[in-house]
Amino acid sequence: MQPTGNRSLKAAIATLYRYPVKGLSAEALDRVSLSVGECLPHDRRFAIALGSTEFDPARPQWLAKTHFIMLMRDAALARLATRFDPESASLTIAEGGRTLLEASLTEPAGCRRIARFFDDFLGGEVERPLRVLEAPGHAFADARPKPNAATDKYVSLINLGSMRDLEGKIGVALDPIRFRANVHFDGPPAWREQDWMEREIKIGGARLRVIAPITRCAATEVNPATAERDLAVVRQLMRHYDHNLMGIYAEVVGAGDIAVGDTMSEPR
Repeated sequence: MQPTGNRSLKAAIATLYRYPVKGLSAEALDRVSLSVGECLPHDRRFAIALGSTEFDPARPQWLAKTHFIMLMRDAALARLATRFDPESASLTIAEGGRTLLEASLTEPAGCRRIARFFDDFLGGEVERPLRVLEAPGHAFADARPKPNAATDKYVSLINLGSMRDLEGKIGVALDPIRFRANVHFDGPPAWREQDWMEREIKIGGARLRVIAPITRCAATEVNPATAERDLAVVRQLMRHYDHNLMGIYAEVVGAGDIAVGDTMSEPR
C-alpha cells in the first residue's frame, strides 16, 4: 500500500548543484527557486558542441551527449574548475588554482574565446572547430524527453544511502559528483527511491513528480578530483545489483524554494 499524506520521510537535502555548462564543473548552491516544468535555473543552459553537431537555436531539439564535449569521452575536462556568473554571464576557467580564461558565454567574441580554449585544451581528441551553444528556454540535458512527463526539463536526485550501499559493495569511497545530480538527499534506505516512480514528493516549498530512474554511463568512471578513469562504476552496478541505475529524474509540478537542510515528504 502506498503512503499518503504529507508525512516526513526522515530525509533531507544534503547538497544542491547546478551545471551551467554541459560537461563542466558542478556549482554548489545553498538555495534555489524551482518553477513548474523547469529544471534548476541555469542548469545545462550552455553546451560546447563538436564541429559536426547540427543544432538550430531557433528550433532547439534534444541531442545526445556525444554531440558535445563530455566527461564520458573527454576525461581531461575534470582537471578544470569552471564557474558561471549569472549577472555578467561570464565563465571563469581555472586549473590548479590558476585562472586560464574569463569570457562571456552570451557575447559572440567571448563564445569564440571559450571555444578556442577548448579546441586547444582537448586538442585532437574532439572534432573541431568547437562552438558554444545556447537556446532560449532550452536545457542541454542528458535525459531524453520522457513520455510520462509534461516537460522535457527535469531535476536529478541521488539518494546518498544508495551510493553508500554501492561503496560498501566495492570497498571504494565515491564522490557523489561522479553522478552529476542536482539534489543529493540523505535518510531513506538504499534504493528506496527506485520505488517512487509516478509518485509525488514535497521538498522544501516545491513539489516534484518522479518520472524515471537514471541509467548510468562511462562518465561515472572519471574521478572528479583527479580526472583519471579509475573505477568502472557501471560494471560494478551490474555486478552487484544487475542494473546500471543510480538516482531518479523528477519534474517540478509545484513551484517553490528548496534549500540545503530542507526535509522531504513521504511520496504519495
